Amino acid sequence: MTPTHRSAPTDRRQRGGKPRFSRTAFPMMLLLPPMVASAGCGPKVDDMRHFLRAHEHRVSGAEYRVAPPDVLEISSAQAPEIDGEVQSIRSDGKIGLRLLGEIKVAGLTTQEIANKLETLLSRYYVRPQVSVRVAYYRSKYVYVLGQVHTPGPYPYTGRDTLLHVLARAQPTYLAWTARIKVLRPSPEAGERHEIIVDTDRLTQEGDTAKNILLQEGDVVYVPPTPLAWAGLRLRELLFPVTPVAQTLIAPAAVKASYDVYDDWDNDQSRRGAVPLPGF
Repeated sequence: MTPTHRSAPTDRRQRGGKPRFSRTAFPMMLLLPPMVASAGCGPKVDDMRHFLRAHEHRVSGAEYRVAPPDVLEISSAQAPEIDGEVQSIRSDGKIGLRLLGEIKVAGLTTQEIANKLETLLSRYYVRPQVSVRVAYYRSKYVYVLGQVHTPGPYPYTGRDTLLHVLARAQPTYLAWTARIKVLRPSPEAGERHEIIVDTDRLTQEGDTAKNILLQEGDVVYVPPTPLAWAGLRLRELLFPVTPVAQTLIAPAAVKASYDVYDDWDNDQSRRGAVPLPGF
């Protein structure tokens, strides 16, 4: 009797009556719903208008208003007493200059400070000319958080765009650059505006319409990609195991180091083992 051969079933349901799932797939499925839900939430229309309306009037460095502890550099060819002076604005908002004394500068732009100094110098010089620039911005900041190499506060200069700040912070390979979130505090207590910007379109397609001009106190959040988000959550769940594993491994590592040194010591025809320094 010739044996008959039956082909292996190709449908998973034919094997055990139920589909088979990877052991890692189920935890991933639990992690993805909140992440996907948050990804689908876009900015409100009012928030978007707020950001784009701020972009209609360009803020230049000349409109930046200084405050303590910004550092100013002053130049005046006609007045050697103040030419080349570098002054840090004190907590009282003043700087001290030779010939002119104490001068209140906090809250003024560099051009307004230059005009004020020219007026004071006109007592001693004919038509003096003064230029003032901010040498170091130290009073105002924007903040970059999330998946970037250098998170933290960045000095606000009055002309910082979203791309400019991201270029300095350097997003990591985990960054979801199509979903960059910008949070802007509102003068009204407890309110804030937010917008999500696709910086991939900004860089790849040249769509600079949403290259937002940042304002003082803005927070730029760079989220992880969906896959990176799931991986980071899993790492958080497994993190408590790491110290325990290190505790178990450390004694074995110490003993191995001791044995290696002991073997070397015996090869040198010396008696006894001398532990490695630090163990």
